[in-house]
Amino acid sequence: ADYLDNGNNKMAIQQADKLLKKHKDLHCAKVLKAIGLQRTGKQDEAYALAQEVAALEPTDDNSLQALTILYREMHRPELVTKLYEAAVKKVPNSEEYHSHLFMAYARVGEYKKMQQAGMALYKIVPKNPYYFWSVMSLIMQSISAQDENLSKTMFLPLAERMVEKMVKEDKIEAEAEVELYYMILERLEKYKEALDVVRGKLGEKLTSELQSRENKCMAMYKKLCRWPECNALSRRLLLKNSDDWQFYITYFDSVFQLIDESWTPPPEDEHSLEGEVHYSIEQAVKFIEERITEESKNARPLRGPYLAKLELIRRLRYRGCNDEYKLGDPEELMFQYFKKFGDKPCCFTDLKVFVDLLPSSQYTKFISQLLEVIPLSAAAENEIALPADIKALQQHLCVVQLSRLLGIYHAMDKKEKLIVVQELMLRYRHGLEFGKSCLKTELQFSDYYCLLAVHLLLDLWLEGEETAVWQCLTLLEEGLSHSPSNAQFKLLLIRIYCRLGAFEPVAELYSSLDAKHIQHDTIGYLLTRYAEALGHYTAASQSCNFALRFFHSNQKDTSEYIIQAYKYGAFEKIPEFIAFRNRLNSSLHFAQVRTERMLLDLLLEANISTSLEESIKSMSLSPEEDDIPWKDLRDNRDLTVLFNWDPKDRDISEEHKKLSLEEETMWLRIRSLTLRLVSGLPTLSHTIQPKNSEKTAENGVSSKIDTIRSLLQQLEAAVDSGKKFLEQKIQYPVLGPPPTRMAGFFSNGSCQCQTSLFYLVSDIYELDTNGLEDSAEIQERIGNSFKSLVERLTDLFNKCKGDLIEVRDGTLKTHPNLLENLVFFVETISIALWVSSYCDSVLRPFKSNLQKKKKKKKESSVATPPVFTHFLDYVTELQTLTSNVIDHIKGLELILTALKLEELSLKDTLLLQEEKKFTKTVQGKVQSSYHHSVQEIGELLKKRLDTIKKLKI
Repeated sequence: ADYLDNGNNKMAIQQADKLLKKHKDLHCAKVLKAIGLQRTGKQDEAYALAQEVAALEPTDDNSLQALTILYREMHRPELVTKLYEAAVKKVPNSEEYHSHLFMAYARVGEYKKMQQAGMALYKIVPKNPYYFWSVMSLIMQSISAQDENLSKTMFLPLAERMVEKMVKEDKIEAEAEVELYYMILERLEKYKEALDVVRGKLGEKLTSELQSRENKCMAMYKKLCRWPECNALSRRLLLKNSDDWQFYITYFDSVFQLIDESWTPPPEDEHSLEGEVHYSIEQAVKFIEERITEESKNARPLRGPYLAKLELIRRLRYRGCNDEYKLGDPEELMFQYFKKFGDKPCCFTDLKVFVDLLPSSQYTKFISQLLEVIPLSAAAENEIALPADIKALQQHLCVVQLSRLLGIYHAMDKKEKLIVVQELMLRYRHGLEFGKSCLKTELQFSDYYCLLAVHLLLDLWLEGEETAVWQCLTLLEEGLSHSPSNAQFKLLLIRIYCRLGAFEPVAELYSSLDAKHIQHDTIGYLLTRYAEALGHYTAASQSCNFALRFFHSNQKDTSEYIIQAYKYGAFEKIPEFIAFRNRLNSSLHFAQVRTERMLLDLLLEANISTSLEESIKSMSLSPEEDDIPWKDLRDNRDLTVLFNWDPKDRDISEEHKKLSLEEETMWLRIRSLTLRLVSGLPTLSHTIQPKNSEKTAENGVSSKIDTIRSLLQQLEAAVDSGKKFLEQKIQYPVLGPPPTRMAGFFSNGSCQCQTSLFYLVSDIYELDTNGLEDSAEIQERIGNSFKSLVERLTDLFNKCKGDLIEVRDGTLKTHPNLLENLVFFVETISIALWVSSYCDSVLRPFKSNLQKKKKKKKESSVATPPVFTHFLDYVTELQTLTSNVIDHIKGLELILTALKLEELSLKDTLLLQEEKKFTKTVQGKVQSSYHHSVQEIGELLKKRLDTIKKLKI
């Protein structure tokens, strides 16, 4: 066991063998040997050994524990259940084995069996937790039941009765048990009863979370629409803590609900269960004013009451009745708020919510009003006034962010924007003085100046100013050198490098972000969208692996979380864990990565290092199966991960997100169908008895070609809807979701090429079934297909020609679309070769039959059917074309190597000496990345060329 712990698996196997020589039947030694075998990649031997021990139904703890570890490493948790089922039969009174059995069921989600196991445990050892494990398993049955009616009429009422029995016998001990009771009543929509539980004696046990009882009461009042209680409770809680924003929202919601219902308090009784109720605007206004007065006596200023006043103004305006309540002018209130809290970084995000209360004509006046109260001092007459301390810097930053948000910068012309960029960078560099003592992991106080400058330059770039994008990169790299852990700098660099077609620097930036766990799903798209598209195949494989490792481990991890939740009685978390797991399983990104990863593996290996058939088999791919949950796809991407200060009309809207999901789904459908069509090729190879149709049907191959034909129809439909979608010409904001590769796929002709290749498969199949004698028409059709395919592929190659990086008037311009086209060319030629090797497998047997005939007849009068010459010509042309592309790529490599970036006259006077250093680095990175892409594409094409040479019949 020590050897296993230290990872010395070979020694472990040797030691186990020694032991087994002495004691032939030592179960535990056998299992430990099996673990060693499993870890050295001998899965089959390990499994056989384990089953040998399991068949003996061991009951000693060591063997059971060791087998559990082994089965977990084999990802076969269902075998653990069988193991403990047998152990429990032999040792029926063991609490330990029963609870292991329960947890084994929990791992595989067998809720019914969990319920029974829980009750069996409770009978042996009457402890409350075991009883409630059983109750929770009923709730899980209700959640997982497909039929909601069943869950409401059977599982939940049964769970309720089980808990009620404990309540009547006064056996409720722990908080978790009350939580569970509340959860059942809530799911049964018995809100009144749930409220009584929380407010009653049982509710006193709810102590672990702050305001747990109040929050639960509030939730039930809302469900029951008991607005008087909502209002009174939130009022009471605000008196206790006037900074709790959620209760302001409930307070306002309930006041306006009561006004709309013209509610009046009952004459004799209390206003409500929770005390006094406010039911008019006057009372609400007075209440907020009182909160502000109270707050001003506080030593530490609170933001809540001031923001609540702005929120109330906003709601009154929405209802069309503001002026008569004399709450003040929003502009003045925001100005006062800034004076109080302007030096806090949150000031901007607080005010951002309320800027729409300002009339647009007041924007400039409002900004200059704010600037006047910031203590800035200039060293000389015509110099920029700078802040003397961090507080003043924060205030100034807040104003700059607001200027951007109000669209003041957007309205400027090019010259003005450049002046602002210069000023912001000066302020950025000046601000670095305040952060000299910052640790590497801390951000500099003035980082946002640099980010805002880059946003302005991005505006200029989108307006057609080519140099601006290089300046963006320069400033970001400079910013990153001072603030190495600023994620915003890194994310923006990633987006811009990718837009320019340079993937190489991105991989390093992304890994320095140190994305953890769920982030592989939320921001992983930044990597996976571009890695392969820009020809970095190795990096693409790695980035897919990162993501897939997370998605696959999610399955295993979630089971562990659920088990911990049972152990510690955190029942309300269990449905959340299950929902989390489901959400990840139906993640759009997960489906994309799975599909792209398999296509990539085929591209890099199929018919190069292994045959297409073996590759597909090792991925257990089959054309009939579709494992993507199309109806439930969840877009878990975080599309707002990049900060921006754009006004609403330029920002990412919900509409953009919806359209992006639609586009991603269409592209995924095209990719998934392509993958399934390719995986169908090996299934068509020879199992055919020509002309004898009854037998073909039995062999099931005719159904294989039907599958291919039906997939082709689906692909045509998917392509059509993709084209329709692109007709809308949607422009996402520059920092919004990146568009898919679909537009390029259609416009460069790869799509038409790939579709016609799959149609060719259908024709070749027909030739195979009919034989060579009476198939002149099919042969001609195939010949024409070959010709048009070569033309299309040549067209596609022509769209790859041109300089990837060119120097124009001393500026670099990159052409990432040429790179993307090259990558599509490589993919399309690979599919062409897989289809050709299918043709080859069909034509070879015909050829050898012909030669036999010729020998028999001893004469050469047997004509060679035209399809052979067609195929030979086609293969020769493919070979020539591929050689030409390889030569073209060699040329590109030479040009990229010869490109002397130093000679670029960085004549832009805006650049300081320091900036020049970063500009050089940035351009070097882009050049090196393109060089790398071209090399990888070239290498792969050379390997493909070798496979073409083997195709001569």
